[in-house]
This record gives sequence, structure tokens and C-alpha cells, in this order.
Amino acid sequence: MTAPQNELDAFRADVSAWLRDNRPADPGFLLPQTFMEVGSDEQLDFLREWQYKVWSAGYLGLAWPKAYGGGGMDPAFQSVADQEMRRAGVPICFNVIGLGWAGPLINDIGTEEEKAKYLKGILSGEDIWCQGFSEPDHGSDLGNAQTRAVREGDEYVVNGTKIWTTMGNYAKYMILLVRTDPEAQRKYDGLSFFLAPMAVPGVETRPIRKLTGEYGFTETFFTDARIPAECLMGEEGDGWKIAMKTLQYERGAEAGAAGGLAFVRIVIDDLVAGLAGVRRDGAPVLEDPLLRDQLVRLVMEEKAIALGDRRAAIAPLATDYPLSLPLSHKLRWTEHTRRMRQFAINAQGADGARYVGDDDALAGGFWQRAYLNSFSATIGGGTSQVQANIIAEHVLGLPK
Repeated sequence: MTAPQNELDAFRADVSAWLRDNRPADPGFLLPQTFMEVGSDEQLDFLREWQYKVWSAGYLGLAWPKAYGGGGMDPAFQSVADQEMRRAGVPICFNVIGLGWAGPLINDIGTEEEKAKYLKGILSGEDIWCQGFSEPDHGSDLGNAQTRAVREGDEYVVNGTKIWTTMGNYAKYMILLVRTDPEAQRKYDGLSFFLAPMAVPGVETRPIRKLTGEYGFTETFFTDARIPAECLMGEEGDGWKIAMKTLQYERGAEAGAAGGLAFVRIVIDDLVAGLAGVRRDGAPVLEDPLLRDQLVRLVMEEKAIALGDRRAAIAPLATDYPLSLPLSHKLRWTEHTRRMRQFAINAQGADGARYVGDDDALAGGFWQRAYLNSFSATIGGGTSQVQANIIAEHVLGLPK
């Protein structure tokens, strides 16, 4: 049952007032646009302090159990808090893999011991999580994971490499998918899932410098790394099932995230405002008929995504293909975001080539940086091509 509207309205007013009074000042250095660009200690310290402040005020993890640091409230309250954070344009809550993927998974299927051990640290920002799914030679083909874990007494010895482990160099824990039975008849049956500590001998991370010049991603190497057997989630061979459940959270197809902002949200209104002073051939660029036509298409797409998400929560409106909207959200949203940011650069003409650090760049190169960073979202959680296959197979029933 949804919370009474009068309670939600009063709560919204409280959140708005708190954000107005506690919005952090400009730190004097570039802040990440998403959790995938946290690449320096000063960024991490700033964002960790902010997340702790949001959680301490009671605006993060509102729907998680009180016993583990949450608020024990109706999820509608967290939705209100998130809306107000977006409206206020405050910094992100950086520990997204914990808040959005590992935490909901542990909340849902974890043991009481796992919940007590991990959940509060995720909310406070004390314990950073990363994800060990993709591998250099297998990309999004998780079923082909070759990182090995061999049981020796009360430990598993892990060897292999994971890539795109966002904030792996700062993480305390990793959700780790490994192969424990290479002889399994079906490759999916030989995988296991670990809530693995990072601070053990044999685990090494190397930051990856991106096209933007920023960091955030790492490559993680396991060389005879010993992981306690108690870190195994579920049973040996349950890895594929648990990984698929985790990806449901990552792709936005299943609820349970703690909330907070995972990225700087940029919408059409921001695009229009950002291009207001841009001129072409002496006239405002947004008066160009061709650009206006493209802009209207983007407006329609943004509205359709928003309405689609609302429709997905109303069962009678989603009976024909009940999984179509949740399973397609990630593909629709990330590709729309990429196209919108590309439009912003194209509209600048030759000035679209300017970047952060150029005094003449529009908004300090914000749109150029945002466009280049948008590709990480079209890859993470499964590439757009993989998402299209998921929709084809699991929504439309097409053959592989």
C-alpha cells in the first residue's frame, strides 16, 4: 500500500528544505557526472562525506530494514527523496554498485549474517563495492567466465582477470562471478557467486584511463588469491542464477535499490537551456528548422520513456508483454541519453570540438564530457546489442 499523499507531501517539503540548507559548496575541482568517473582521492572523500550526510539525515535506504541501517519505510518515500535530489542538482551518491545491485541482492536472498555484515556499510559509504563479472576475453558473455576458484579447505583459491570493475581500486568488496566446476555439462552450471573481499594477497587492481582523461574503471587480477569459503553466496553452481538476478537490478528491471543519485541527470530542459545562447549564421541555433525537428523527436522520446516507466507499474496496461518495459528500460534510456548529448555537440557546430579546459568551450565542455561518458552506460550491464537480444528472446520470443 502506498503511503498517504499528505505524508508524502510533508516529507517532500522536509527533504527540499534539508537539501536547500545542506547542499555542499563547489569543491573547486571537477566532480564525476556518474559513479563511473570517480578517479581521485579528493573526489572520493568529497562524495563519501556527502553520501554519509544524506544517509545520516534519513534520506538514503529508506525502504531497507531498520535493523541494517535503513529506514523501514514505504519505498514511495525514497522515490520522493530521489526526486528532490534530482531537482536540487546535488552531487551523486557514489557507492552505486552497493546501493543499487549488491545491497538489493543481499537484502533479497542473503542470510541474516550477510545482511548484518554488509548492508549498513553500503548505506554509510564506509564499504565500497565493485563488480567482477566481465573478463577481457569474454566481454558481456558472462556464461563463458573463465576466472577459476578452487576450494582448498575453508578457502577458495582464485585465479583470473576481471575488467570494468568500477572503483575496484577503492572497493572493500566485490560481487564476483567465477567458475568452480570447469567440467559441468552446461557452462552455466559451473559458475559460483562470491561476496569477495578485495584486501587479500593476490588481488591487484590497475586503473584504466578513459577517452575523457578520467578514471573510474579498473582491471582486476587474481593470482592465487584466497577468498574465505563463507563468502560464497548460495551454493556452488548457483552463480549464474544469482548473477542474472543481480543484472535485473543493474538494468532497472527489478526494484530494491537504496536510492540516491547515481548520475548527474540531464533532461531536455537542460539541453534547451544549455543551447539558449548558441547562434548559427547570426540567429539562435534552436530556430533552425532541422534542429527543431530533431529536438522535438528527442522530447517525444524522453516523454515516452517516462510514461513507459509509469505504465510498467500498472499491471492492466502491461499485460500483452509484461516484461517488455522493465527489460527494455536500460536500452531505451542509455541510447536516448547518448543521442541527446550528441545533439548538444552537433548544435554547437565547430565549437563542438572544444573540450574541458578550453576557455571558449560551452559550459566548460560539459556537453562534450557528458557525451563521451554516456558510452559507459551503453556498455555496462550488457551492451546495447546484448540488450536488444534480451528483448528479442525474452519479450518477443524470437529464437536465439
